[in-house]
Amino acid sequence: MTDRKMTRQYLEDYAVGQVYRSGRLRVDKDQIIAFAAQFDPQSYHLDEAAARKSVFGGLAASGWHTAALTMRLLVEGEFRPADGILGVGFDELSWPRPVRPPTNCTSRAKCSKCVHPNHVPTEALSE
Repeated sequence: MTDRKMTRQYLEDYAVGQVYRSGRLRVDKDQIIAFAAQFDPQSYHLDEAAARKSVFGGLAASGWHTAALTMRLLVEGEFRPADGILGVGFDELSWPRPVRPPTNCTSRAKCSKCVHPNHVPTEALSE
């Protein structure tokens, strides 16, 4: 992962269209089950046999697990706003494909607009 102490980015460092990449996080069966047991205890996240009979056809990570992984990847990646990645919200969230074990997860953030009304931080869209 990227050393976050190296560079702090400010509004003037961003341009629409810039892409910021992350490192990789490996996700295995035990991690998927542990997260699900604590935060999303549905059978297709917890039990391989039950998951095979589900719409997923096999064990799949919770969408909230993948969202948490994405946040970790963003925080440790190339996108380094000086004041951190703030929880200013998002307009859209979807999980088009299940995350299955074992897999390597990566993230990419694309700057969709740069605005500075009333000192609002730069907005970026994570793809």
